[in-house]
Amino acid sequence: MTRRKFLAIVLGLLGVSVLYAFSPQLWSIIMGERGEVRPRDVISNAFSRNGKSLVGVVLGRSSDDIPEMVRLSVDVMGGIEKAGFRGRKVLVKPNLNSYHPDDLTTNPMVVKSVVDLLFEAGASEVIVGDMSNAAYPTRESMRISGIQRAVEEAGASIVCFDDDEWVTVKPDRVEYLKELLVPKTVYEAEKIVSVPVVKTHLSATYSMSLKNFVGITHPSTRQHMHSSGYIEEMIAEINLVAHPSLIVMDGTRSLVYGGLGSPGGGTKVDSNVILASGDRAAIDAVGLALVKSFGLWDRVVSKSVWEQRQVVRALELGLGRGRGEIDIVSESLVEGDGSDELMTKIFQNLE
Repeated sequence: MTRRKFLAIVLGLLGVSVLYAFSPQLWSIIMGERGEVRPRDVISNAFSRNGKSLVGVVLGRSSDDIPEMVRLSVDVMGGIEKAGFRGRKVLVKPNLNSYHPDDLTTNPMVVKSVVDLLFEAGASEVIVGDMSNAAYPTRESMRISGIQRAVEEAGASIVCFDDDEWVTVKPDRVEYLKELLVPKTVYEAEKIVSVPVVKTHLSATYSMSLKNFVGITHPSTRQHMHSSGYIEEMIAEINLVAHPSLIVMDGTRSLVYGGLGSPGGGTKVDSNVILASGDRAAIDAVGLALVKSFGLWDRVVSKSVWEQRQVVRALELGLGRGRGEIDIVSESLVEGDGSDELMTKIFQNLE
């Protein structure tokens, strides 16, 4: 053995020891359990009517309306009882990319309102989990963003997927992601509720319900996705490994131009909207119609919502219903200041 090779081995072992001693979370990510498990079956959409997926849309006046908006967004679809949360352990997955205000993390009040609703519906336990991007430790993001405090006030607990064990899932019908490493907590959840944000995105065009599940993937998968040229199709394929019973989308403040890395973090508006559905493709289409109504992000404005690559691939995989198969049921807490005009634009942009 040469001296150079010997030193390389020693330094490698030293590096592993330091990693294990000072960064157990990263060690868990790299070396955690990765036993292969069977893909979960796609679940039926509890919020549908006459063969069409329902999307609840509620317009509010300000952040003070959030609890009522969240409740109404589900009530207009027939009520949360339809999803069968009673006696179940529920995982709530917000969008917690970081604690940086430009990233538009899910509003803590929206998360709290969802947790409150789940407990009222008889959930036996509610945990709120995610994994931020590599530059932002998840536990710090939970704390600084205010999500941890909101969750604990509601009687739920948090889990950081960085600390979790990982299992390998090889979903069927994929073209771009042959296998995925998924946190064991996500795989074993009895019920999942997704709580994404309405926002545009520099790499993926937009980030809503489908993209929210990038947060359940291993960092190696995220790196591969962003360098592949097929990030939008891969986002849809990730959704074959986890199936939410309910999506409550935070449009209280929306990113309607740009995305992570844009100067100033892009263009944000106080849109004061909450959307809900049991259909990931459908709710993304309505969210895209909302973004399109502001007319700023050309990658959304210039094409039909049904031509967006995330939506196209999701529909190919049977993850939702498409054009002409969606019913929007809406409610407004606003009187006489343009709410009708906004809903008209949303309907037009879905055509």
